[in-house]
Amino acid sequence: MTPAVVLLSGGLDSAVTLAIAKRDGFEPHALSFEYGQRHRIEVQSARRVGESFGVRDHRFAHIDLRVFGGSALTDDIAVPAHDSGGDQIPVTYVPARNTIFLSYALAFAEVIDARDIFIGVNAVDYSGYPDCRPDFLRAFEQLASLATKAGVGGTRFNIHAPLLELSKAEIIREGVKLGVDFTLTHSCYDPVPDRAACGRCDSCQLRLKGFAEAGLTDPIPYA
Repeated sequence: MTPAVVLLSGGLDSAVTLAIAKRDGFEPHALSFEYGQRHRIEVQSARRVGESFGVRDHRFAHIDLRVFGGSALTDDIAVPAHDSGGDQIPVTYVPARNTIFLSYALAFAEVIDARDIFIGVNAVDYSGYPDCRPDFLRAFEQLASLATKAGVGGTRFNIHAPLLELSKAEIIREGVKLGVDFTLTHSCYDPVPDRAACGRCDSCQLRLKGFAEAGLTDPIPYA
């Protein structure tokens, strides 16, 4: 099987992305992050999702983006209830997060001689983050060819974003077909102490809307 690095956050989208990578014949090497996020329950979810798909190589990188702050997920900033926010990027955006994560994934890929990296970004039902756009992914592929030993040697790295143009409902339906156990996933930005999802934050609202449009009930507990 062809090795691939799969960024696995423990959320709904990354779980479906892992399932797609396996379906397409790749041997997934999962990479998850403890980056000082408020919702650290997702790390436990990532571990459970990886185990459910039999991932044998699952690495956990420890970085602390709280040193910069600037986000409701890494700083003392309240997580807002769902608000469309117009054209403004919401305060739950973590500065340069996907750039940092993909850089780690690229290093991991070089070490295991992989040329494929999977990331569960989405440009349809998402929160307006700039690092979830197709232009960003294409630019990172170009960077990978310039910044690595393998790239200088003529190898092309491929950034796979199989959910990029799917609605949340379509992502959920695909996950059901591929056997994703959504009870293992975690999406909430501000879970309550008993680990139930808040149901109010942007991520919860997008998730609930997706399940409703898919004609399904979200199986995780909500406050």
